Amino acid sequence: MSGPEGSSAAPLSAIRWYFEISLYLLLLTSVLTLVATGKLDLVSGMASSAALLVKGYRWSRGCRPELSHRAATWLVASYFVFFPIDLWGFSRALAAGAPSPALYAALLAAIHLTLFAMVVRLYSASTTRDYLFLTMLAFTNVLAAAILTVDTLFLVAFLIFLALAVSTFVGLEMRRSAEGACVAPLEPGTPPARRLNRALGLTSASTAVSALLTGAVIFFLIPRFSVGYLGGYTLHPSLISGFSDNVELGQIGAIKKNPAVVMRVRAEDGAQRIRGMRWRGIALTDFDGRRWFTPPHKRSVITLSADGWFLLPQAPQQLRQSSIPFRYTVLLEPLATDTLFVAAQADRVRGRFAARGTYLVVDRTDSLTNPYHNFTKLRYEGFSYLPAVPPEWLRRASADYPGTIRQFYLQLPDLDPRIPALARQVTAQAPTAYDKAAAIEHYLRTRFGYTLDLSATSKADPLAHFLFERRSGHCEYFAAAMTVMLRSLGIPARYVNGFLPGEYNELGGDFIVRASDAHSWVEAYFPGFNWISFDPTPPADEKAEGVFGFLALYWDWFELVWSEWVINYDFSHQVTLAQNLQRVSRDWAERARNFLIGAHRKGIDKLKEWQTRVIAAPHALPGFVAIVGAVILLFLLLFRGRAILAALAALWGLHVASHSVLTPRLATLLYQQMLRLLARRGISKQPGQTPLEFASSVTAAELAAPVAQLTDLYQMARFGDHSAEAQKMGDLLASIKAIMRSPACST
Repeated sequence: MSGPEGSSAAPLSAIRWYFEISLYLLLLTSVLTLVATGKLDLVSGMASSAALLVKGYRWSRGCRPELSHRAATWLVASYFVFFPIDLWGFSRALAAGAPSPALYAALLAAIHLTLFAMVVRLYSASTTRDYLFLTMLAFTNVLAAAILTVDTLFLVAFLIFLALAVSTFVGLEMRRSAEGACVAPLEPGTPPARRLNRALGLTSASTAVSALLTGAVIFFLIPRFSVGYLGGYTLHPSLISGFSDNVELGQIGAIKKNPAVVMRVRAEDGAQRIRGMRWRGIALTDFDGRRWFTPPHKRSVITLSADGWFLLPQAPQQLRQSSIPFRYTVLLEPLATDTLFVAAQADRVRGRFAARGTYLVVDRTDSLTNPYHNFTKLRYEGFSYLPAVPPEWLRRASADYPGTIRQFYLQLPDLDPRIPALARQVTAQAPTAYDKAAAIEHYLRTRFGYTLDLSATSKADPLAHFLFERRSGHCEYFAAAMTVMLRSLGIPARYVNGFLPGEYNELGGDFIVRASDAHSWVEAYFPGFNWISFDPTPPADEKAEGVFGFLALYWDWFELVWSEWVINYDFSHQVTLAQNLQRVSRDWAERARNFLIGAHRKGIDKLKEWQTRVIAAPHALPGFVAIVGAVILLFLLLFRGRAILAALAALWGLHVASHSVLTPRLATLLYQQMLRLLARRGISKQPGQTPLEFASSVTAAELAAPVAQLTDLYQMARFGDHSAEAQKMGDLLASIKAIMRSPACST
C-alpha cells in the first residue's frame, strides 16, 4: 500500500497518508465485524485478523507491496479450485446442527473466499483500482455480518464502518484528483496537513451522521412488511436443552451456568405482577428413572382467529373466577427450540411467528410450540389467567380424577422402595391432596440444599441418590422428586420446564430472562381448578450486582429498544409511532395554547392594574407618559438607530457650524442624507457609481442642478483643498427636500 509495485517506497503526501490510514481501518473494522458475530470459524477469523495486523505493521515501516499483480491474480484464481472442497467439506462440517446446513455452508464458503481475496489484494495493492476493489470487499464483509447477526454489537461496528467508508471514499477521490497535479503535495505532519486532516475528518463524520439521520427517517416512514430478504434469518441459533420431548436429569443444571439472554418480557400491569411467577415452556409426562419424556401423541392445531389472536384451550370457569388477568409482551431470542414461553394458564397469544404463519400447535400437556421454528427474534403478546385460588377451595377439590388424567399422569418406573415410604411419611398428617402437595413442597424446600455441583451424582438411580445420600441438588432433582412422590400417593402430577421471572431492568421496564434462569417445577391436578403449580426448589443465593452489572442494564435497555424498534419494526409499530407522535404533538399544542392564554390574561390584568393606578393617582400620569415615551424611543433606536443618529448628527452639525467651514465628516453626513431622500423617490446610487457619475445620472430637471452642486461641495470637502461654508450645503439639502415635497416633482 505504500509504494508502487517494483519500486522503493515513495514519500507519502498528506492526502495519500490520510486515505491509506482510513482504508486500512475500514478493512480492519469489516473483518472484526465478521469475527464479532461469533458465527465465523476460529481459523478464518484469526488468520485474516493476523494478516491485517502484519500488513499494518509493514505499512507503518514504509514497505512496498509484497506480491505482484500477476502473483495475486494466480492466487485468487487457484482458490476457485479449492472452493468446492471448502463448500462440501470444511464449511459443511462447520454448518452441522444449523437449521439450514446447505445455506449456512454456502455463506461460510463465500465468506472464506472474500477474506482470502481481500488479504491477497491487500498485499499487492498499488493502484486506485486496487484500493476501490478493497473497499468493495470490505462492504461485502459487513453485508455478510448483517446476515449472520442483527444484534446491537453489529450496530456499533456498522456505525464505525459507515464513518470510515465515507472518509475512505473522500480520501480516494482526493487522491485520484491529485494524481499528476503540478502543485507540490502537502507533507504529513506539517500544519497545513494537520488542518487538512481535521477538515477531512469533520467532513466525513458530518456526512456519516447526515446519512444515518436520513436513513433513520426513511426507515421509520416507509411502509414496513414482515417479509424480506432472509427475514433476519439466524443461520445458527443458540441451543437450549430441556425444551424438547425429553430431558435427562442434569441438563437444566448445565445451562444454568450460561448467562446468555433468552428473552425479555414486559408486563402491561407493571413489574410487581411478574415477580414470583414462572415462564412455562414444556411439560413432560413419563419418567424412566433417569429421563423425563413425553411419548408421541396427537397434537391440536390452533388457527388464527378473526381478531388476530391464537385462542388456546380455555381454563375452567371456576379457575378464571379466582385468577388474575395478566397481559405481557415477549421478545424471544433465536433458539433451537420450537417452544413458546407463556405465563401459567395462557388464554391467547398473537405475534409474527412467520411470514404467513396461520397456526400454532398445542399438545395434551398444554405446551405451546411454533411449527415455523424460533430461529429468528420473535415478538409476541400473551394473555393469561394467573391462578390465585385460595387453599380452602383446593382442599375441597374432589379426589375423583378423570380417566385420561390418571392414565397419563400417574405413570411411575420401578422405584427405590424408600421413595414411596418417604412420601407417606412426609404426608402422614395431611388429610387432603392439596395438604399432601404442600407438605412435600415444604419438606423439600427446608430439608435439602441447593447446588449446581453434582459431580458425584449416581448414574444408576440419581433420584434415590439425591433424596437419601447427597440431599442437595438443583431444580431438576427437586421437581422430579416431588412429581414422583405425588404420583406414588395417587395424585396426578407432571414435570414442567421453563424459566424464572428474570432480572428486572428499571431503565427499560422489562425483565431480562437468561439461560441461567432455566427452572423446573411441578404441576398437580385438582378437579375443577385444572393444574396448580408447586415449586419445591429452595431459593438460590442472590447474585451481587457491581458497577459492571449496573452498566449492563443500560446496555440491555439499548438492546431491548434495538430489538423492539428496529429488528421487529413493522406496520403495527408504525401505527403506534404515529399515534404517539400525534398524542405528543397534541399535548404540546395544548400546553402552548394554555401558555399563550395565560400570558394574554396576565397582560390584560397588568394593563387594568396600571389603568386603575393612573385613574386613582392623576399626578402619576406624566411619569407614565414619560415611561411610554422612553420605551418608544428605545424601540426606534433598536430598529432605526443608525438612520436616526445620522440625521441628528447632521442637524447638530448644521446648528453648531452654520457659519463655519464645511468639514469632511459633516459633508459626508449631509451627502448621505441627500442619498436617503433621493432613494425614497426611486433614485438610488449604485455601489459601483462615483458621486459625480451618480449626479450626472439624475435626469429630473428640478433636481439635477442642486444635486450636482451639493455633490461638488461634498467632493471639495472630502477630497479637495477648497473651503466652503456649511450653511451653503445645508441650504442645498433644504432645497432638495422642498423640491421633492412639491407635487410637480417627477423622477
